[in-house]
Parts: sequence; C-alpha cells; structure tokens
Amino acid sequence: MKRFIIHSSFLILVSSFIASCSPANPPAAGDDADVRAFLTRYFSTWSAQDMDGYGACFHEQARITFLHQGAPQTQGLTDFLHGQKLGHATASVPMNEVPTDMKILRDDRTAQASVRWKLTKGAEITTGTDCFTLIKTPSGWKIMSLVFYND
Repeated sequence: MKRFIIHSSFLILVSSFIASCSPANPPAAGDDADVRAFLTRYFSTWSAQDMDGYGACFHEQARITFLHQGAPQTQGLTDFLHGQKLGHATASVPMNEVPTDMKILRDDRTAQASVRWKLTKGAEITTGTDCFTLIKTPSGWKIMSLVFYND
C-alpha cells in the first residue's frame, strides 16, 4: 500500500509540474497565421529593398548566423543589416526571395520556425533554409535569432 501512495504522489507531482509548464492560453492547434504573416512580411520587405521594414522584423539584441560549409559566421544586427543593404546596392539585378515551406512551433510568447526559401537573382536561383527563434513583444513578433544556410 505504501508503494502505491508514493507512486500516486509522484504522478500527482509530475502532472502538476507539466501543467505549470504549459502556456496559460496556448494558441489553438494550427493557429499560426500571425507567425506566418510575420515571416511573409520578413521576406517581402527584404525583396522590396525596404531595409527599414526588414530591420523592424528583428529585436535589437538579435544575433544572425550564416552557416558556410558547416562553419558558423555570426553577426550582430547592425553589421548584418549593413551587409544586406550593401548586397542590394551592389547587385547587378534585383533579388527576390520567397518562402517555399514553413514549419512553425509556437506558444503564446515564443515561436520557432524553419522556413525553406528560394532566392532569384536574374537567371540565378539559390535555395536554402532560415531557422528563426521569435519572441512576442508589445509591438508584435520579433526575431531574436536567425540561423540560415544555402543548399
């Protein structure tokens, strides 16, 4: 009987712990429209060369990492945005990047997203993946971390 009481107490403790870790008001299953809209805006502002709108997608403390042949190259937001502006300014033809697939895991405060994309630059096409960590702020979703790579 004592073993049953300990076992029952343990189950109650574990159940309470799991319940306390769950978000208070989790979004309904499949309800990621706001995150999808945010990510779509992220790609459209970049493609439109709207660097103010693009920069506004990031939290000021964001870190951005490009994986080049498996080696990470990490930048802060200021350096990253400067490089993106230069990339557009020096491109011989306009560049357009669109998401082709989004996988989103989220709760009411954070989200993680893996987004496959296609970059078109004239006749050249590059594909790759962006892995985002997002936080919900009073002004909406913001990117805290972006890790990306080309195929």
